[in-house]
Amino acid sequence: MVDAIRRDRASTDDLAGAVRAVLPGLEQFVRFEGLDPARIRSRWLAALDGPLPADGIGRDAVLDELSALIVGNGLRTGHPGFTGWVTTMPTDVAVAADLAQAVAVPQRWWATAGNFADDLAMRWLIALLGFPASHVGTFTAGGSTANLIGLGAARQHAGERLGLNPGRDGNLGFVEPRVYCSTETHHVVGRALGVLGLGRGSLREIALDGDGTIDVDALQRTLDDDARAGRSQVAIVACAGDVNTGRIDPIGELARIAGERGIWLHVDGAYGGWGLLDARVRERFGDVARHDSFAIDPHKWLAAPVGTGAVIVRDAGVLGRAFECETGAYDRERHAPVGTSDTGSPFDELGLGTPDFGVDFSAPARGLAVWAILREIGANGVRERIVRHNDCARRVADRVRGEPMLELLAEPVLSICCFRVRPKDWTNESRLDALNDAVLRRMRARGRSVTSSTRVGGRFAIRPCFINPRGTLSDADALVDEALAVAADLVAGH
Repeated sequence: MVDAIRRDRASTDDLAGAVRAVLPGLEQFVRFEGLDPARIRSRWLAALDGPLPADGIGRDAVLDELSALIVGNGLRTGHPGFTGWVTTMPTDVAVAADLAQAVAVPQRWWATAGNFADDLAMRWLIALLGFPASHVGTFTAGGSTANLIGLGAARQHAGERLGLNPGRDGNLGFVEPRVYCSTETHHVVGRALGVLGLGRGSLREIALDGDGTIDVDALQRTLDDDARAGRSQVAIVACAGDVNTGRIDPIGELARIAGERGIWLHVDGAYGGWGLLDARVRERFGDVARHDSFAIDPHKWLAAPVGTGAVIVRDAGVLGRAFECETGAYDRERHAPVGTSDTGSPFDELGLGTPDFGVDFSAPARGLAVWAILREIGANGVRERIVRHNDCARRVADRVRGEPMLELLAEPVLSICCFRVRPKDWTNESRLDALNDAVLRRMRARGRSVTSSTRVGGRFAIRPCFINPRGTLSDADALVDEALAVAADLVAGH
């Protein structure tokens, strides 16, 4: 009898109390006051590192540690001056939606309001970006998976043109398969080809032209050579905003080439795809109705929680055959449109969506946060954010052009601006690289403007990327001011 009523050691009866316990720490954290406490590693590392506890320390003690150690020494990607890499902190509503999802929508399936909102969010996303309503999509764990799914559909398309079914039979029948992209394409594309069994070696990287995007003439020559050799041409990958400079391949031209040759066009817009909403660069994306697949990350510019990617595909049939999930006795209930009539239980229907559109089966309703964000600020709010951040990159470029100590290394296209410090009469490139590396590290240590770096034309570049919803033009100005102040101190020290 005692065993029958024994309870689990984990707390399950005071969710509100647990959340209240960490709220003060979260509120303090998002003020981003003072120097970054996470820099004092010895303090939090010593407190956290230890052996596996045999009995645990209990609910209240864990909540204290969660608030003081984890939250208190968190990653300040939400600081208004953070412009590093292509990441940011979710907005308030997105965080709340993420909590609601974890508690009330722990699975994307079954006929619940969360399942419906997840499906609705994808339809809204397709409409927001201007794709035809006939396109389909699925939320993923991020851009890596979104690109994997798009390229998996491309493999299926290429195989079916040869009378094959790669989703069922694998890659047998392909002859030296090839996928084409520029040298600036993100490395997750090559990894996706490895996962799909096509191999990283199947990637044909095309050199850049004078504009820093894929050389279309070189691509055409490579396509002709491979066609004559009888190689299986699987996909052309267009870069809709590379993560180094934000440049966009001539996607309209690539769509024309792909269409004429019967090759799948996959667009990697994980970062820059949101640029579709800025009229100043919209034409660079071509006609999205001609994109066979399109990867984009709501956890980047839309500021959804990290782990929220998406892929949009033109042909639902090809996508479904590429990732078909066989039915077993356990999951005999099938997915069907959610009706408006009341039923005995939400567990009587699996609800909207299908596991045949991706690699997950059990998964969170990642679209719930996207639904909440779009419901809060609407299409116009997203558009205003994209334009404002692109303006920030242009503001940095304007400031750099007006400062004798600074040099612009790449004209901004989207929200990235690459520049460097170049004092008068400094000509040694190694010395300039070392100076700019020191400037970047000193800026990060000061904490007002935390940014990242890259190399442009072989030169070390300071590389702010504006996607932070808390960031404004004043933060763009502050970044340039910080670079100048730090550079002045370092140069004077030389």
